[in-house]
Amino acid sequence: MCMISDSAGEPLWFAMSATFGRSMKAKEFLEGKEVRCFVPMKYAMVNDRRQGKVRRLVPAINNLIFVHTTKEHIQALKAGMKYLQYLTKQEGSRNVPIIVPERQMQQFITVCDTYSSDLVYLSPEEVNLSKGTPVRIIGGAFDGIEGLFVKVDGKRRKRVAVMVQGIAAVMITEFTEGYLQVLDNQ
Repeated sequence: MCMISDSAGEPLWFAMSATFGRSMKAKEFLEGKEVRCFVPMKYAMVNDRRQGKVRRLVPAINNLIFVHTTKEHIQALKAGMKYLQYLTKQEGSRNVPIIVPERQMQQFITVCDTYSSDLVYLSPEEVNLSKGTPVRIIGGAFDGIEGLFVKVDGKRRKRVAVMVQGIAAVMITEFTEGYLQVLDNQ
């Protein structure tokens, strides 16, 4: 994560919350205003009044949306959407919006957009990422993705966690261990 460095008016990835399950409503509104945004999605079985249980694409993390725009533009748009709020972190005595670095966001999107049933979404509290080994996946669907090689409690195999620090992690559950390159600690 980094502090807001938007002085040149460059678009940044803001981590935001669309309260009461309105992340898709916020996404639709923002895309209508030609603002790039991302909601991590997964397939799940849901009850449909007409069709019974059906498999649908639904938000993987409740209320989470990432918005790619300038600080001034998102401030103006937020005025008309009271349910869209910044996710913040404490810096000194202030809460500041969480900004996700471009490279980290692109890797997170690349993994999430596979909609693979082998992906597991976790909050930062659910996995001890501090004990992980930095790795890069070589070959396959996740070629070039960097993350941490970690052991998840209650699971036999180690997994690669691609995370947006302090917000969420997506675990790649199936890969061949021979396709991992250990990275120097950065």
